[in-house]
Amino acid sequence: MNENDLKILLKNSAPLMVLETYDEVRAIDLMSSFFRNTNQPAWCWSLTEGLQALGFGLNLKDPEGYSEPEALLQYIKNYRKPAVFVLCDFHHHLEEPKTIRYLKDIALAKSQSRQRIIFVSHQLRLPEELSRYAVSIPVSVPSDKEIMAIIREEARRWALKNSYDKIKTDSESLEKLVSNLKGLPHQDVRRLAHGAIADDGAITEADLPEVTKAKFELMDMAGVLHYEFSTAHLRDVAGLNTLKKWLEDRRLAARSEIKDFKLEAPKGVLLFGVQGGGKSLAAKSIAGIWGLPLLRLDMAALFNKFVGETERNLRQALKLADLMAPCVLWIDEIEKGMAGGAEDSGTSKRLLGTLLTWMAERKGPVFMVATSNDISKLPPELIRKGRFDEIFFVDLPEQEVRVNIFRIHMEKRGLSSQHFDLNVLARATEGFTGAEIEQAVVSATYAAAARGCDMDTELVLSTVRQTQPLSVVMAENIYELRAWAAERAVKAN
Repeated sequence: MNENDLKILLKNSAPLMVLETYDEVRAIDLMSSFFRNTNQPAWCWSLTEGLQALGFGLNLKDPEGYSEPEALLQYIKNYRKPAVFVLCDFHHHLEEPKTIRYLKDIALAKSQSRQRIIFVSHQLRLPEELSRYAVSIPVSVPSDKEIMAIIREEARRWALKNSYDKIKTDSESLEKLVSNLKGLPHQDVRRLAHGAIADDGAITEADLPEVTKAKFELMDMAGVLHYEFSTAHLRDVAGLNTLKKWLEDRRLAARSEIKDFKLEAPKGVLLFGVQGGGKSLAAKSIAGIWGLPLLRLDMAALFNKFVGETERNLRQALKLADLMAPCVLWIDEIEKGMAGGAEDSGTSKRLLGTLLTWMAERKGPVFMVATSNDISKLPPELIRKGRFDEIFFVDLPEQEVRVNIFRIHMEKRGLSSQHFDLNVLARATEGFTGAEIEQAVVSATYAAAARGCDMDTELVLSTVRQTQPLSVVMAENIYELRAWAAERAVKAN
């Protein structure tokens, strides 16, 4: 929000206005300055301070006498002059029938009294009978230029406290810090900029993960959208060579580091295939390869028993992803949210509509990675050409890839792969997924510990022989999946 926003909104005829922000201090200061400059009578109310003059207005002899909501609303209703009343944290009192009636009376009498009420709160939803008299005040966040100014100001403050030493940084780290602080209100930008500088008097690449983590926590979408702190790297992923090359070709464009070509940032990929085939690991590796934050959208956590709340959760999650850009948004098992049934009252269709709208209209560099175990359940609108840059099929690993999978999981557990016959193990695990191979190594590790012996090829083979792979248990499903992919997708390996 800025003074121009206020000026435009106060010309609006709506008697009630809603300003949702965590930066209450700045919002009140901005309004106080605006009302003083325009000589407009204005008051500010809180439960602890009562009613205080905010701009041009008479100071009350007993401001705390109006600290109770009912006394306040009665005062506003009887105040028959043009004025603005700013009410802080009033969301606690909007369930009382008498409070709603008072506010409705004030709204209906606005044409005679020309009063305005501005609700300021971190989150506020007006009752349905009041919402038709209200408008929302947009909250503007600092621009790149303003963020840079805040960082420089914090750097000067640090220098004053530290014998005028200059902070150490470089232009690339500074630009990345500005990018990571986008979407936050002024007070949070200042706090995180101070934190990046204060510990060592420097702004470096090492500060960025902590800033991103803190930013995500401030956005408050825990439970629906998760910030994945550990991402995978190429060395953790066996096979998928076609996908890896595709990603490498687009790495600079995804990070907005290509200046000489007018290239659009890549939009996203859909990865489908056999369960345990490595789709999730591939999604994590995209963020690791590109050096971007990874956000995981939990489809199951989106659903809410109240009508409209599920779609609202998705809109908030997508809005947060836009604010975190550039980033990778991973929607795991997307079919669980988009493949609706007769019993979901149309929720899945509404979710699909919300997601498709965002995919078509998003402006920021948010790369979407959707993973699916059963692509046949996805609606055709989602997988048509143009929604994703590419659709990749993650098939069962071939022998050479299985050798690498064994090597990766053995080395992860401190075992030397040279002590095992990996080719024998790879031949024995034909039709196994990466997850099944990993579990065979884990089981052999437990068996070796229980018997007090060293792990060897034969011990791993014994655990392999006890495993019935998914390719056997669900052979028909996998055949159908491969047949579908043969004509419609690109093999990831």
